Amino acid sequence: MREFTINKNDAGQRLDKFIQKTVRGIPTSLMYKSIRTKKIKVNRKRAELNQVLSLGDTVQMFLNEDLFSEKITKAELISVEAKINVVYEDENILICDKAPGILVHSGDGDGKESGKGDAKERSTLIYHVQAYLAKKGEYDPQNENSFVPALCNRIDRNTGGMVICAKNAEALRTVNERIKNNQITKYYLCAVHGIPPRKTDTLRDFLIKDSKNNTVRVLKNHREGAKEIITKYRAVSYNAKEKISLLEIELVTGRTHQIRAHMASIGNPLLGDGKYGKEDTVGTKKYKHQALYSYKLTFGECDDFLSYLNGKTISVERENIYFLREFPSVNI
Repeated sequence: MREFTINKNDAGQRLDKFIQKTVRGIPTSLMYKSIRTKKIKVNRKRAELNQVLSLGDTVQMFLNEDLFSEKITKAELISVEAKINVVYEDENILICDKAPGILVHSGDGDGKESGKGDAKERSTLIYHVQAYLAKKGEYDPQNENSFVPALCNRIDRNTGGMVICAKNAEALRTVNERIKNNQITKYYLCAVHGIPPRKTDTLRDFLIKDSKNNTVRVLKNHREGAKEIITKYRAVSYNAKEKISLLEIELVTGRTHQIRAHMASIGNPLLGDGKYGKEDTVGTKKYKHQALYSYKLTFGECDDFLSYLNGKTISVERENIYFLREFPSVNI
């Protein structure tokens, strides 16, 4: 039997969610059966699947030990040379400038964002964030049941820019709620071929995934399975010699490959984007990643746990946006 005492980061969540995070190897059917047959209890009493856990509660689990995965230790994390570029940090959140080519998560599909993992997992942004926080004394896996520092937003492996990390459960819930309600505005810079049809525009279309080819398609009309996409752009500069434009993008919706596919759909694919771009961008020596960078975000006005961030704008350093070398006179 294992017993867990509910701490601040565990409190406020349903029992089933707590179990899934704490016992990552448990099948859903076994979890339901264990609660029904009293092999999982709360405060040594019969538990309900959807009951909300409170600070100080105890959860008893009479389960096979094989279901409990071994946690990574603080010592293991501290031994890692954390390679992250911090652009903002306080006691609740951390914002990193991710370099192109770095995975945010291992993408193993099993929900594991921490643990011993393999070399691929240890090279991810979230792993290095956890190592960084462990070295600062702000994260010790042995003191946590269900929570690990987590990323609130993701960007593609080959896209650079800002990723928000929550240091505690309340910050994670609050940032995710703000993102869901469009109360954090995200801005991107991208370099595209040609000149867009308008200097500024709001593109409204529909996007459908092609899972087989790991691509998306932009549609003018809705069809089953398609989701609306809204992309605002503003032309910032033009390089006549290279025949490329620098655009600022504001994402209203945030779908998979939205910027890349949307700009390609109007005849202005991103530089270095072999998936949605022109053939002359495939294997280009000039850009091995699509010329896209999440460079700025602004927190909206909210009456919540993170209200001290209201109106705050955070930007990355200009020199990190590698394709700005094509537009030397532009200030950001």
